[in-house]
Amino acid sequence: MTAAPVFDATDTRTRLIVAAATLFRDKGVHGTALSEILERAGASKSSLFHHFPAGKDDLALAAARWADQGTLRIIDDAFADAPDFGTGCVILCRKLARFMEREPGWAGCPVGQILFRASGDGAFRAETARIFDGWRDRLAAHGVRLGVPEREAADRAETLLIALQGAWALARARRDPGVLRGLMDRLPG
Repeated sequence: MTAAPVFDATDTRTRLIVAAATLFRDKGVHGTALSEILERAGASKSSLFHHFPAGKDDLALAAARWADQGTLRIIDDAFADAPDFGTGCVILCRKLARFMEREPGWAGCPVGQILFRASGDGAFRAETARIFDGWRDRLAAHGVRLGVPEREAADRAETLLIALQGAWALARARRDPGVLRGLMDRLPG
């Protein structure tokens, strides 16, 4: 596994990504004006187009990738000291629930909140699939590392990812991170 990149908040590109991710989360891609992103990031229009030549579309993809890296860090942290795959899944669900409590704006899946609210462009769908497949693969790799046979680990990782997406949506609708905490009690062994 490769280490997640470390972002420098003083870097203009990073400030643009974080500002866009936050605004896209709150208002959607189409509901966010470039001027809002520039103001929040403290950046100029020329720097935006220097880093993101296609403007908002490039920025939405970069914001989703930024959220992806954060999610992968949460996954890795949850499984780092887990004695088995099931325990790692429980820890992951608890970490995601705590994340929802600390960052209420991210009450739903961070990648889905950005890319599903962007254009219907195939590039957004493809990037979403790539990111979700990466999460599934990371979960499966932890399963294999913890002694789960490869095919079973892949199946369990896919089931967890499907369940997490539904749990995120339900937790957001109910404004209740407890939905995530209780997810593993509802899934088969």
